[in-house]
Amino acid sequence: MELKIIDKTADEMHLEIIGENHTLLNVLKSALLDDSRVQIATYDMKHVSISDPILFVKTDGSDPIDVLKDTTDIIASQCDEFLTVFRSAIDV
Repeated sequence: MELKIIDKTADEMHLEIIGENHTLLNVLKSALLDDSRVQIATYDMKHVSISDPILFVKTDGSDPIDVLKDTTDIIASQCDEFLTVFRSAIDV
């Protein structure tokens, strides 16, 4: 995975996420939309096999980089929690 900030202002950001697909982008978008600081979170992917997705985030004035950092921390925490519960379940 490689990230490229295409455009950033105080409250908006376009971020190209090279090498990823709908799987990660849907998770990111959903988690971003759960954040009260986020007004818009969407992404565009022209074609799955020949283009990389571009994530667009618009906030209430909060730095979109900080919001994305917080969001990815939450996603990582949820994954850790799932892994713990899953490991417990399969050890039965």
